[in-house]
Amino acid sequence: MGETQLDDDEVHAPDGGDQRGQGDVERTHGPSIRRRETRTTLLERRGRGVALTEEAIHLAATAQQLLAIVEQAETTLEQRRGQPTGRLSVAAFASAARGLLPGVLAELDREHPALDARLTEVDPHLSVDLVAKGVVDLAVAHDWDISPLPAPEGLARAVLGDDRCDLLVPEGHPLAGREAVRREELAKERWVCQPPGTVCHDWLVRTLRAAGYEPDIRHRAEENHTQLALVAAGLGVAMIPRLGRGPLPPGVVAVRLDPVPVRRLYALWRTEAARRPAIIAAVSALRDAAEALRTAED
Repeated sequence: MGETQLDDDEVHAPDGGDQRGQGDVERTHGPSIRRRETRTTLLERRGRGVALTEEAIHLAATAQQLLAIVEQAETTLEQRRGQPTGRLSVAAFASAARGLLPGVLAELDREHPALDARLTEVDPHLSVDLVAKGVVDLAVAHDWDISPLPAPEGLARAVLGDDRCDLLVPEGHPLAGREAVRREELAKERWVCQPPGTVCHDWLVRTLRAAGYEPDIRHRAEENHTQLALVAAGLGVAMIPRLGRGPLPPGVVAVRLDPVPVRRLYALWRTEAARRPAIIAAVSALRDAAEALRTAED
């Protein structure tokens, strides 16, 4: 097949994958290479799709080296100042952005006034790629036991803690008075969950399939509060983690699942920036906030 030249071809470093959802994220570092700037074809047709040319692969590798140099320079300058300074872009999934980050950002603002920390809400399956490409400096992401978080080369991560998940049922539901429920008992329930393609939707489907049945998903909503409203109206049951969930509305009862589903929370950053004071301060604040939430829950 012949080559195709697209005016807006763009190659980011390092090579990532699905970039959907990145349009709303402010690009703070990540170098990009455009065909019009290099006068080189970066994409070629292969079958029904496209692939990077050898020139594009070489340029992406070079751009990654440039990103590492910039990162080292920023770290050195910040270390010489002796305190966290400059811009720190943070990406977090919705419930962490609501239940964890407000207090962390407030602490950073109070303790380190020279640091300009900024938050963007991003789906967890996108945030890892955003950190790897240098679009954001730090991400808060999560994974489930049956869906481990990818760990690309060049990234470091720290475990922040675990987030437990409950079965939520309408008041008056036959399971509402139970102390605990096993997943195998839920085969005939109607479900409320997030839309397909989200981490929580995929986890729910895989978990219930592993229990021996296909879930009957009647309603799909991204926001936890919408899911809770649907459960309160008696339209189904849901599994929703506790982080950022807030108090349950009238008409909704939480029932413990046996075993309890748990998702693990992580902070991720580029290894080149590991010595940057802003990263160290932010990860420390995230760990403290996660521990405080865990203590309050217990």
